Amino acid sequence: MGKRFETIAAMACMTTLLMLFNFVFWCSGMIMLVAGIWMRMQLRDYVDMGAEGSGAALLGLACLGALVALIATLACCCTAKGHPALLYVYGAFLAVIALLELAAGASIYTYRNCLVDSFDQGLNQTLAHYATDISTQNHVDAMQKTLHCCGNRASTDWMDLKPPQDIPKSCCKIKEDLCDITIDSDIYTQGCYNRVIDFINSNIGLVAGGAVGVAFFPLVGVFLACCLASNINKAKYEQVA
Repeated sequence: MGKRFETIAAMACMTTLLMLFNFVFWCSGMIMLVAGIWMRMQLRDYVDMGAEGSGAALLGLACLGALVALIATLACCCTAKGHPALLYVYGAFLAVIALLELAAGASIYTYRNCLVDSFDQGLNQTLAHYATDISTQNHVDAMQKTLHCCGNRASTDWMDLKPPQDIPKSCCKIKEDLCDITIDSDIYTQGCYNRVIDFINSNIGLVAGGAVGVAFFPLVGVFLACCLASNINKAKYEQVA
């Protein structure tokens, strides 16, 4: 009888810990979902000027976050019902999630290098189409206003284009109606390349590191799910015995 009470107490403890884990796991999934969407929105103008399809890594992170949140929600039902088979399946899912999160962190880091390498050439091509493409104008203007920069490497890039183009008003430091684009003191002279690279390195590195760090968290859930399933089976055996 004493062993049975010990088993029941262990089951109650494991169930509580696993439910707590499920809640934290759900929160981690929502964080990845929000982080992936936020980074994709923040970098949408730069991604459109970089390598084709380079935003897939961030969208993948957001999808992974949604999957984690969904599994954590379903796991609460598995934990409450206390079916050993479902708990073992949940543990297997968590192991797969850990591998996917490691892959997501690695892909985001690779995505950063890809975007950095392609941005210089991509931005030069974008500047050449500025005068003829409204969508390109919006992307470039948003980037220059947000990052307080002008051109690719310097504001003179606009005049080096073939054919040369006037410096856009989005390069102005002061109000556009008072801005004289021929006066350096009225415009940003620093190019956008270094500012964009700094922005990418500081933000994507943080998200990638977070994804890798979170990848080890599901292993705690694997341990708890397996322990709870084992205790449930033990309790059934003792009840029969």
